[in-house]
Amino acid sequence: MSKTPQIKKTDNTTQGYVYILTNPSFREDWVKIGKSSRPVDVRSKELDNTAVPLPFEIYATMQTAKYAEIEKIIHKQIDRLTDLRIRQNREFFNVEPAQALDILLDLAVAIDDAVIMKYEDGKPCQLYPAVEGMKQYDKKERKQQRPPFDFSMIGLTVGDTVEFDPLQLNVRVAGKNKVEFEGRLWSLTAFCGTYLPDNMHNSSESYQGPKYFSHNGKTLWELRLEKEKKGLILTESSPHTQD
Repeated sequence: MSKTPQIKKTDNTTQGYVYILTNPSFREDWVKIGKSSRPVDVRSKELDNTAVPLPFEIYATMQTAKYAEIEKIIHKQIDRLTDLRIRQNREFFNVEPAQALDILLDLAVAIDDAVIMKYEDGKPCQLYPAVEGMKQYDKKERKQQRPPFDFSMIGLTVGDTVEFDPLQLNVRVAGKNKVEFEGRLWSLTAFCGTYLPDNMHNSSESYQGPKYFSHNGKTLWELRLEKEKKGLILTESSPHTQD
């Protein structure tokens, strides 16, 4: 069992932030983990540029005077798990946001000034230290993940047609998570990476496919959310990637 790293004491009293950012144009198990000496909302706005089609969203932050050291530790912790860094010189990782937050929470117990916030609908909620009267963040809840997208989730079967919205291009459903175009089978993510217009590409070249395809005027993502709200799609306790 791995031990929580011991954080060296420092005389630095200037606090900063370690942040976990997500992006609606990325896969759900892709995050950016970095540090900032300024409020994270300022940093996330700086990252909103032509390299990514949609703005970054704050998932969680840790405020501490040891923010630079904590950022290095969380990067090393993830790198030790497996080769999860998307590009070795970048702060993007192929992990679920909740997993990254788990590491922050584990590190917080070794720091005397750590404050962790999780954002819900753009609003921060303090997770650590615990606030009296506030619902605690349940590990079972945070480990629930969406299963990979499957056309059967939204009632589509092989032979049905969906539209690739950026090009208004019709493609045929060819399997539980595949489409057929010009005689070739594609995952939704791979199709986006190949056929998205240049101005819609992001630097990571990873996309949440269901957000770029539609059926009867609604994106596959919207159709999925409707089913989830009705309780027709259940989450799973084990992590998966989202095609």
